[in-house]
Amino acid sequence: MFGQILFITMALVIVVTSIGVVAVRNPVRSALNLVANFFALAVLYLFLYAQFVAAVQIIVYAGAIMVLFLFTIMLLNLGSPSELSERGEIKRPVTWGLALLFVIVLAGGVFVRLPEAQPTADDLGTVQMVGKFLFTDWVYPFELTSILLLIAIVGAIVMAKRRL
Repeated sequence: MFGQILFITMALVIVVTSIGVVAVRNPVRSALNLVANFFALAVLYLFLYAQFVAAVQIIVYAGAIMVLFLFTIMLLNLGSPSELSERGEIKRPVTWGLALLFVIVLAGGVFVRLPEAQPTADDLGTVQMVGKFLFTDWVYPFELTSILLLIAIVGAIVMAKRRL
């Protein structure tokens, strides 16, 4: 029962933060919405017994990629400080509400019971399972993704070179 409530809560957090990423005018707040989205998505990965993917989600996306985004936002110098100033004083209630939600979810995670029939080690989201499927069943989509990323890097370099 509590697992369903936690799942629905995380799904709502994902929807709200996704809207916040595109709706918020302040780029730093948009990036912070994206970080919250990444953490909620990692919780959903845990529901799917994909522990490795959840850990990678937090380490790579919420950690490294978001630091890169924030450095880019700071380097772009998005205008005068008056344009980025906040309107309204809702920061404190929103902060307390999010902190309370975090404590509730964290405390509730202690009481979540996993199903009686535990999956075997081969079914869990371990490094071995991810590696096995990545290089056997999913090798072509994996390689196509790497080619797509390579094309995006070359395109970004070409576009940046035109501006210089």
